[in-house]
Amino acid sequence: MVIVLLAFAKSLGLNGIEPFIVTVEADVARGMPSFQIVGLPDNAVSEARDRVQAAIKNCGFELPPAKIVVNLAPAGTKKSGATYDLPMLIALLKATGSIDADIEKTAFVGELSLGGEIRPVIGILPMALAAGPLGLERLYIPIQNAAEGAVAQDLTVLPAASVKEVVDSLTKKAELVPARKMHFTSIPTPPQADLADVKGQLEAKRALEVAAAGGHNILMIGPPGSGKSMLAKRLPSILPSLSYEESVETTKIHSVAGVLHNGIGLVTDRPFRSPHHSVSPAGLAGGGATPRPGELSLAHNGVLFLDELPEFSRLAMEGLRQPLEDGTVTISRVGGRLTLPSSIMLVAAMNPCPCGFYGHPTKACTCSPDAIKRYLSRVSGPLLDRLDIHVEVPAVDYENLTTKRKAEPSEIVRERVAKANELQRKRFAGTGITSNAKMSSAALSEFCQLTPSAQNLMKLAFDRIGLSARGYDRILKVARTIADLDGVEVIDTRQISEAIQYRSLDRKFWNR
Repeated sequence: MVIVLLAFAKSLGLNGIEPFIVTVEADVARGMPSFQIVGLPDNAVSEARDRVQAAIKNCGFELPPAKIVVNLAPAGTKKSGATYDLPMLIALLKATGSIDADIEKTAFVGELSLGGEIRPVIGILPMALAAGPLGLERLYIPIQNAAEGAVAQDLTVLPAASVKEVVDSLTKKAELVPARKMHFTSIPTPPQADLADVKGQLEAKRALEVAAAGGHNILMIGPPGSGKSMLAKRLPSILPSLSYEESVETTKIHSVAGVLHNGIGLVTDRPFRSPHHSVSPAGLAGGGATPRPGELSLAHNGVLFLDELPEFSRLAMEGLRQPLEDGTVTISRVGGRLTLPSSIMLVAAMNPCPCGFYGHPTKACTCSPDAIKRYLSRVSGPLLDRLDIHVEVPAVDYENLTTKRKAEPSEIVRERVAKANELQRKRFAGTGITSNAKMSSAALSEFCQLTPSAQNLMKLAFDRIGLSARGYDRILKVARTIADLDGVEVIDTRQISEAIQYRSLDRKFWNR
C-alpha cells in the first residue's frame, strides 16, 4: 500500500439554508493508532469515524494502523449531521493510495452505512444550487436525493447508491448516470380541497378571497363546527401559483428541515402548516442546539394555520409579532445568529368563549363574563393589530347545510385572486414589495389614493373605532386589495366600508 499521508476532498455544509464549502483534510501519520476528527464537529460528525472505518473495511479497502486526523475546514464553523461521511472516506482512500483521481472541483455529500451503502441526508437542494457558483463542477449525492439534485442546472450531479459506485466512477471503471435535469414547468400540481365543499359562509369566503388576493393575515371567530378549519384548509386552493423562485426558496427550507419526501425535487404547491396548540415557541419560530427551521419558516410562501388561537402559549403567540412584520425570523443562540425567511399568511381561528357558544342562536353559553374576558385576553392587542382581517363565522343553518345549490368553486375564485395579484406585481415591480399586505408607509401614500367621500368615511371610522396607527394602515391595505379585486385604481367608500367592517370584530368581542 502506497501511503500519500495527506489528501483532501470537498463537501458542502449549511448555515441555516446558506451553503458553504467544507474541505475535508485527511492526514495518515506514523504513531499510536487512533482516529480523530477536528474542526468543530457535533456528535453525529464525531461518530463518523466508526461508520467510515467499518465502510472502508466492508468495501474491501484497508486502513493502516496509524495516527489518523481528519480536519473539517473552516475549523471555526460548527459542522453537524452525517453529511461528511462520504467525503471523509474519499479523503482517506486518497491518503492511503487506494484511489487516485482528480477531485479538485468535485464535492461529496452522504451518510454511510457500515456496509458501504450511501444513505440520504438533508439539505441537498440548497447545496446543489450553490455548488456551481462556489466553483464546483461535479457533486456526488445519495441516490435517494436524486430528485433534489436534479434541480441544479449548472453542474453535473451524480446520484450513487454505494461507495463502490462512487469509487468505480472516480477510477473510471464504470460510469454513473447523472441526474436528469428537472424543469419547473414539467412538475404537476397535486389536487387540492375545493372551497365549494364549504356550505354557506359567504361572508367568510369573501374575506378569504380578499386575504388571498392581498396576502393579508386573517382571524376567524365562531362556534365549534361552523367550518373555520374547513375554510382555512381550502385557502391554498385559491392562492396564486408559486413562481419558480418561490418554489426554490420554499423547497430549500423544507430540505434543510428534513421534511421533503423522497422523490420530490421542488415543492410546487403552497405550504399549509397547522401546528397543534401545544407547540413550543422554538417549534413555532425555530431553534434547537443546531438551529433548524420552525413552523413559521416551513410555511414560507404559504399558510400558517393556528387553530384554537387562545390555547397557544403566550410566548409562542408573541413570538409571531416580529416575523409577521418583517417576513423573517431570527434565531439567536450562543453559537451564532441565524435568519430564516418567513413570509407567510397567518390564518387564526378561535371560539368566542371557552365553551364556544357565546352569541350562538340556539345554544346557551355556560361561561361567566370573567371567564370569557380571561379567554379573550390571551390574545394580545398587538397581535390582533397584526391580523388585517377579522371575520365572524356563524353556525351554519339547516337551509344552507342541506341546499343542493353548488357553491362557487376554488378555480373561479382563484382567477379573480390571480388578476388582483398580477395588478400588484406590476404596481410594485422593482420595489421589493410582493403584495398589498407588505406595503411600506411610503407605498401606502403613493398607491392608496382615496376619493373625498372615502376620506370622510375613514376619518369617521378612525375617531369612532379608536384605531391605532397600525390599524389605520391595515384598513388602507385591505381597501387597496378590495379595489384591485374590483378593478379600480382610486379607493372609494365601497372598498373602505368593507375594509372597516373587517376591523370591527375585535371591538365586539374584546371591548366587553
